[in-house]
Amino acid sequence: MASFTDAKAVVSGATRGIGRATTLALLAEGAQVFGVFGGNQAAAEALAQEADKLGAGGRLHLSQLDVADFPAVSAFFSQLETDWDSLDILVNCAGIRRDAVTAMLKPEDWQRVLDVNLSGCFHMSKAALPLMLKQKYGRIIFITSPMGHLGFAGQANYAASKAGQVGLMKSLSKEVAKRRITVNCVSPGFIDTDFIAGLPEEQLAAYKKLVPAGRFGKPEEVADAVLFLAGKNAAYINGAVLEITGGL
Repeated sequence: MASFTDAKAVVSGATRGIGRATTLALLAEGAQVFGVFGGNQAAAEALAQEADKLGAGGRLHLSQLDVADFPAVSAFFSQLETDWDSLDILVNCAGIRRDAVTAMLKPEDWQRVLDVNLSGCFHMSKAALPLMLKQKYGRIIFITSPMGHLGFAGQANYAASKAGQVGLMKSLSKEVAKRRITVNCVSPGFIDTDFIAGLPEEQLAAYKKLVPAGRFGKPEEVADAVLFLAGKNAAYINGAVLEITGGL
């Protein structure tokens, strides 16, 4: 694992699941992390306590932010530029689900999932790029999903948002490569987080049967892949989708 001492990172969706594991992994490797979260204050407080246990509390900064709100995202990065003046890593992990079969899917639920999962990645990346372009270095990582190409019944909005993330990543990776900025996706399959915890037991059992590895992944396993792509040794990996699926 590359050293991230003194590296500066922003992680969206930082207080739960994969975002939480990524934030803690970056802190453990010496990075400064600005974690943004949608609104779960209890999860934010728990993350801060965990960072304190690591002896990294002084390197964790937390801010509530709706990534779907571009003026708010722009204001956040304007302040970040004042505080840090540089940014090495952006991990776009914020994501939501609002499941329903297409015929019953509310237009507002379609739109909200696209706004957070896809537009949120655009907003965060667009606002982060000036800092990375200025220093001619950066790592941008989207947390996408195999659902973007597999599709599941009842998840048309989620699948569309995840497919869109890959298309956005592919285009952006070509736009910034000459500035030593890489843009990639990590695509986790079924990961044991509260993102799937609310599903019925029979549905979880059916999903587990789909995985050749015979188990769900751990958030830390995804975080390890994120840190690999975020490191300086991954300089020639650009425009790629790294699947962490247990063979799904």
